[in-house]
Amino acid sequence: MTYGEGVSKLRTARDGADGGPVDRADDGYVPSKRRIERERFRRARTRRATTVAALSTLVTAAVLYLVITRSPGWPRTRETFFSAEYAAKALPKVLEGLLLNLRLLVVCGAAVLVLGLLLAVARTLRGPVFFPLRALAAAYTDFFRGLPLIICLLMVVFGVPALRLQGVTTDPVLLGGSALVLTYSAYVAEVFRAGIESVHPSQRAAARSLGLSSGQALRFVVLPQAVRRVVPPLLNDLVSLQKDTGLVSIAGAVDAVYAAQIIAGRDFNFTPYVVAGLVFVALTIPMTRGTDWITARMDRRRAQGGLV
Repeated sequence: MTYGEGVSKLRTARDGADGGPVDRADDGYVPSKRRIERERFRRARTRRATTVAALSTLVTAAVLYLVITRSPGWPRTRETFFSAEYAAKALPKVLEGLLLNLRLLVVCGAAVLVLGLLLAVARTLRGPVFFPLRALAAAYTDFFRGLPLIICLLMVVFGVPALRLQGVTTDPVLLGGSALVLTYSAYVAEVFRAGIESVHPSQRAAARSLGLSSGQALRFVVLPQAVRRVVPPLLNDLVSLQKDTGLVSIAGAVDAVYAAQIIAGRDFNFTPYVVAGLVFVALTIPMTRGTDWITARMDRRRAQGGLV
């Protein structure tokens, strides 16, 4: 059968029984009865699931409300933790201290990303000549990943000033930020290393076959792919860093947590702590939703073959 005969046959099958062209308006799709029933069943099931979820949520909220408000100590707890008067008094101070947490997040986040990437590259260097670098990077990540953050903060904030070294700062904000960078760079280094090792060796071999040096292949071929692959876990680490900036308050830095502690210690009311906690939650939720959105977007692009 030639191409022309095939096209003619297809046109004949598409045309009406009289051989003339079929009117496009009369060629409208009419779903079958089975399909209509299937779609009606799906809509009914969706409505039923939504109704059940809403009722379940309302019942759970009602049970929690009754359990909490009917507890013997609820009046005292409400006065101590949920006082509107103390919340209004603490909110301006907490927001003022929150600026320090945001500055720490920006500065420490940038330092963590740079140091973590350098550590990951050092751990992935090949050749016996780079063994000392690999060993030092592995020891660094193993030590600070195993050391609790609170202990690292106490050691840096109180241990470094005790050495009385000339030219070394004693600022609690700088020392607390340094402890955060030391700990989080170890975690981020492992994330970057996982991304680098996930790049197929053929990518590096192809780059070398094009005449790129080992360093150029790492910089222009491996690292861009590795960084794109580890963006979601990196954002999760930044969310954790944003919360842990409140730990610098143990060094005496007046951030949101320490501002709440000052007010709570003055009046023996814990409502400022609740206000500080809600402020951190309000900051974390947009970052978490943004991380989820970026992850879903990258998954869709990878499924469509648009992302290596």
